[in-house]
Amino acid sequence: MKKLLSVVLVLLLLCGCSGGGNNGGSEKGGELYVFLPGEYISDEVINSFEKETGVKVSITTFDSNESMYTKLLGGTVYDVIIPSDYMIERLIAEDMVQPLDKSKLQNLDLLYDQVLNMDFDPNNDYSVPYFWGNVGICYDKTLVDQADVESQGWNVLRNTKYKGMIYMYDSIRDAFMMAEKALGYSMNTDKEEEINAAYEWLLDIAVNMDPAYVTDEAIDGLANGEKAMGMMYSGDAALIALDNENMAFWAPTEGTNYFVDAMVIHKDAKNVDNAYKFIDFITDYDAAYENSAFVGYSSANAEALKAVSEEDYAGIDAYIPRDKTAKDEVFHNNEDVLKTISELWVKVKNTK
Repeated sequence: MKKLLSVVLVLLLLCGCSGGGNNGGSEKGGELYVFLPGEYISDEVINSFEKETGVKVSITTFDSNESMYTKLLGGTVYDVIIPSDYMIERLIAEDMVQPLDKSKLQNLDLLYDQVLNMDFDPNNDYSVPYFWGNVGICYDKTLVDQADVESQGWNVLRNTKYKGMIYMYDSIRDAFMMAEKALGYSMNTDKEEEINAAYEWLLDIAVNMDPAYVTDEAIDGLANGEKAMGMMYSGDAALIALDNENMAFWAPTEGTNYFVDAMVIHKDAKNVDNAYKFIDFITDYDAAYENSAFVGYSSANAEALKAVSEEDYAGIDAYIPRDKTAKDEVFHNNEDVLKTISELWVKVKNTK
């Protein structure tokens, strides 16, 4: 009987069977469901991961953190999700993601210090940084005076010299961030008088500057010279500068949104071990380098960040934004404020 049991145990080990479902961590194959923003991962990275692990990856994209959250509320389950900082804060608070078993993550010590231990997840107990950056003004140096941008900061978007030449990115949070920073407020303010002042600031642009309210259309529009400047995420500005050497990027000294997008594991994920494999793969140098060079956003891997900036985005300041300053902030989740500014933003865009 003992001999029979020994044979069974050997067979189980040879087959990689642990008796505990998908918790052994050593098996190859299986599936992985990833939910992330559009155009935010290299196909080559996915192909390499699938080849190395045998895991079949299914990618689903979202166009905003809010639409992502709505889909999760509807009961859709993914294994790895890549939201932004303030949304991760909300997912943690609402028990929608699981704490990480860091013993399954071998590459955490490769990550850039400036994106670790942020307020939304102080010890990175739930999230592993993916990309990071800040928000600034992307502008055409042949059409816009650099001195105007650097001296006026966000207020250059109200300089009537550039009327009809600006894009306003259709992002509620970042639009109010610009206005609040220009006025010397926190971008996380919940004070009614400050929010109303920011609304008036944005209204002035709508009335006097003839702006175009767009989203990703601004990337091609600026690269092609259709407008002269606009608010832009640093990674998108890096891609624009790669295509058009006349483009520059400036993060106003009044402060800006410093953001971190990070990988989390859904509380009800079905392929947890494959999720850990994916997160570890993404944070390793080779995948981090390829992914960042392709997408244009700053890598969370410190060595890849340095290498991509020197080899693929040499001379492009937007690729590595400044480290977080005292005036730069990370968004915090506040649903009451979001409701208020959402209503005000509709009024701004409807003003002609």
